[in-house]
Amino acid sequence: MVTGVMDIARTYQDPAPFAAEAQGLSFTFYPAGADRKAALLEIIAGARDSLKVAFYIFARDRVGSEVRDALVAAARRGVAVTVIVDGFGAEANEEFFADLTAAGGSFITFMAKFTRRALIRNHQKILLADDSVAMLGGFNIEDDYFAAPEENGWNDLGFRLQGPVVEKVAAWFAELVEWASDPKAQFRDIRSRVRNWDGGSGPVQLLIGGPTRGPSSWSHCVSEDLIEGDRLDMMMAYFSPNPRLRKRIREIARKGQANLLLAGKSDNGATIGASRALYNKLLEAGANIWEFQPCKLHTKLIVLDDAVYMGSANFDMRSLYVNLEIVLRIEDAALAERMRGFIHEHLGASERVTPELHARRATLWRRAQWWASWFLVSVVDYTVSRKLNLGL
Repeated sequence: MVTGVMDIARTYQDPAPFAAEAQGLSFTFYPAGADRKAALLEIIAGARDSLKVAFYIFARDRVGSEVRDALVAAARRGVAVTVIVDGFGAEANEEFFADLTAAGGSFITFMAKFTRRALIRNHQKILLADDSVAMLGGFNIEDDYFAAPEENGWNDLGFRLQGPVVEKVAAWFAELVEWASDPKAQFRDIRSRVRNWDGGSGPVQLLIGGPTRGPSSWSHCVSEDLIEGDRLDMMMAYFSPNPRLRKRIREIARKGQANLLLAGKSDNGATIGASRALYNKLLEAGANIWEFQPCKLHTKLIVLDDAVYMGSANFDMRSLYVNLEIVLRIEDAALAERMRGFIHEHLGASERVTPELHARRATLWRRAQWWASWFLVSVVDYTVSRKLNLGL
């Protein structure tokens, strides 16, 4: 890494919150962990009728306890609180949420038994208050997701959302509760729910990803947009798509512009190796690639022409085809330009991956490690790859 980038990375500060209006929706974006946590707790404190919460990771740490206590307080003042955590990804359990259930709240573990349901990860991140205010994004409930860059916290993005599409968030949450709370629920049932989900049409769509025989609304929509796209800007924690989608990105790079801001740091080195396995052909096609340096990258944001995709999904095989994901797609030129600018604000604190740099890195042994990493994170599981890491 050049000295200038290192200096900028050391002094990098997360951007301040910012607001936007698009297609009848009101957004407030929270790039910084402290602001994101404050907004999260404010939404919980302001709820009067209901709180609906779903997270992949919910840790039993300082932030996890703080959020749990806020949910307990809401239940005690008469708010109907429902919490869903992933049985594979979350530490939080019935004991941790005992005060919530004692206050009348509901606690549900997604994937409670080790059956075919164990193939599915509930990777979604949802907070919904009174069916009128939602908070979505890539962050989980754990200390690192709210820590500052100098503490090597996760760089992430959460957004507060108001407008008609919030009703669809509530409708999907109801389907999630119905399936996850039924101990006899079948694998084919959740596949059917994902496959038959109507995310809407027009400029605003709530897309759901998951394990379907055909493409989910999320994977289908982004794949189709890539066919017609002329300009792609992506800020993505985990990047390891299949050959078909990589080809479409290369075609955009050849005819227009493709800018990929990917992770330079992670708690799972295999995810970085999996991305680097794909760099060579992308660079040959003219794609611009950067790796973010100040801290771990967890943001999931795609701007494709005038369409903005943001939510819980990475751009990898599991998020595209296996995990349950929630992604908001908004087609709006002004919002696209604002979010494209947000991505580019981070390039100064990132290392440009030139063909020369990539060639120096790509020794025979390193390429073998990268492709082994691609297999682990694409076919096996993040948690398995995190434990192995292959020396990366």
